[in-house]
Amino acid sequence: MHSTKRNHLDRRAWLNHLLAGTGIACSSLLDSNTSSFGRKTFAEEDLTDLYVDDAIDQSVDRGVKFLLRLQKDDGSIADRGTATAMTSLVIMALASVGTIPEPGTPEGRAMSRAIEFVLQPRNQTKGYFGHHDGSRMYGHGITTLMLTEILGMGATIDQNARIHNALVQAIQVILKSQAVRKPQRLQGGWRYKPDSRDSDLSVSVWQVMALRSAKNDGLDVPAEAIDFAVEYLQESYTSPLDKNGQPREKVGGFAYTPGTHHPAFTMTAAGLLAMQTCGRYDSPLVGGSAAWLLEHPPRTNERFFFYGMYYYAQGMHQVGGEAAETAAKLVPELLLRLQADNGSWVSHQGEERNVGVAYATSLAILSLSVRYHYLPIYQR
Repeated sequence: MHSTKRNHLDRRAWLNHLLAGTGIACSSLLDSNTSSFGRKTFAEEDLTDLYVDDAIDQSVDRGVKFLLRLQKDDGSIADRGTATAMTSLVIMALASVGTIPEPGTPEGRAMSRAIEFVLQPRNQTKGYFGHHDGSRMYGHGITTLMLTEILGMGATIDQNARIHNALVQAIQVILKSQAVRKPQRLQGGWRYKPDSRDSDLSVSVWQVMALRSAKNDGLDVPAEAIDFAVEYLQESYTSPLDKNGQPREKVGGFAYTPGTHHPAFTMTAAGLLAMQTCGRYDSPLVGGSAAWLLEHPPRTNERFFFYGMYYYAQGMHQVGGEAAETAAKLVPELLLRLQADNGSWVSHQGEERNVGVAYATSLAILSLSVRYHYLPIYQR
């Protein structure tokens, strides 16, 4: 058995390994009295995960400060176009660490201005948020989800009323798009445009989360729409299902489109979270995809790494047990090292490289903020 002193040294060495390249010193965590979110820190003999929590707090704080520096005079927070969608993603990142749109803090004021930017009439065309900024149904789903999550949190009664009015129209766009006639295996999902006659899982997940969050808000979302979406998710699972809905293979994942039998990290993480969002926590698809993700942990060279980590962190956390414990270790281990000195994250490879720092930084914060439990959609 290790001595107590040896355990302390091992924990310090592990924390230094974790923080390598982040600009955060292990000693600064151990010597601080309180974390950036007001929680008491603990002496070195306490558990290593308390040190890691503090490292995450500091990392998230730096990321938030970076995002605030990106805000433009019109209230938007974006650096590579698709301003409505990117600003909405930033607002969700701010909300995930407990920021509310109130005048008492710089973060609150910035959030209120960002919401006002999103709510500008020019950004929503006949209910659709994806036209003006070119973000298509991706952006529409992101923005709609953001508005459902902050409904009732507006800085004023008027702002809350405008959020509600925008949502009523936005939800109708999603429902009408889902009802477009498509081939059997593609029904229940969404694609790039409201009138698309095909579907993919990446676009669909945002619409699913927006619908479920809206339903939680008490907005008019038929239960059939959620059930219809689940049918599409099942079609996207890579192991065929029998007549009882049981997959042929015990361990499986999700693919970008139905008919593909090779799971991908990002899509498996997305499908996992989508099934949970729809309330199917006990589905064999949830257990199978969580098991697949345990066998295929994320790597920084993943295609759409930041996008996948966002789903992975949230989905595995909700699974609990070994899945949650593994993700709780891997997410900070991978993300803290990638944070730049200015507090940002940015992808240096693949398609994500051209999306920008607001995108990567927001997704990194959303991935690291799982344990704060502020966003209702990610609460089981």
